[in-house]
Amino acid sequence: MSANDIIILLVIGTVANLAFSWSFSIKAHRYHGLYRFFSFESILVMVLICAPVWFTDPWDWNQLISWALLTVAAFLPIYGFRALSLEGNPEGQVENTTRLVTTGVYRYIRHPLYASLVLLGTGVFFKNITLATTVCVLVNLVALVLTAKTEEREMLGKFGGEYVRYMERTKMFIPFIV
Repeated sequence: MSANDIIILLVIGTVANLAFSWSFSIKAHRYHGLYRFFSFESILVMVLICAPVWFTDPWDWNQLISWALLTVAAFLPIYGFRALSLEGNPEGQVENTTRLVTTGVYRYIRHPLYASLVLLGTGVFFKNITLATTVCVLVNLVALVLTAKTEEREMLGKFGGEYVRYMERTKMFIPFIV
């Protein structure tokens, strides 16, 4: 892949990310999408950096860790979106629930969709550990913590004491730990 190809893919990805962030969050005054934008961008940059080595040395320790994290990252959104659509009684977009979802994966963590992005970003990082991917994975982590904190303020405004009690019995990203 040439430098021009990478630039073109970065521009296309960034435009798609902007459109997604605007359409699904920011336009609806759900500002957690602003921070999530930076998570998506950091993952995009890491994918572009790591693409040339994605399938090289498949049995190296870092590749094994990468594939394990990427596999787990693929399942969390399936269960998360399913719970939101079945239990959350969404208005319009699936993330605009009218009922607080506390079942399934949400019984253990408040942000399974963001946890999947943490795992995705970390999995991509392990494909090619460099200074650039280290910066990107740190940006991803900070962006997702800020995304989750911002969304929690939004949910406190929407669900009040019910959300406070939910926060007291669940963790943010990793069950029983974080």
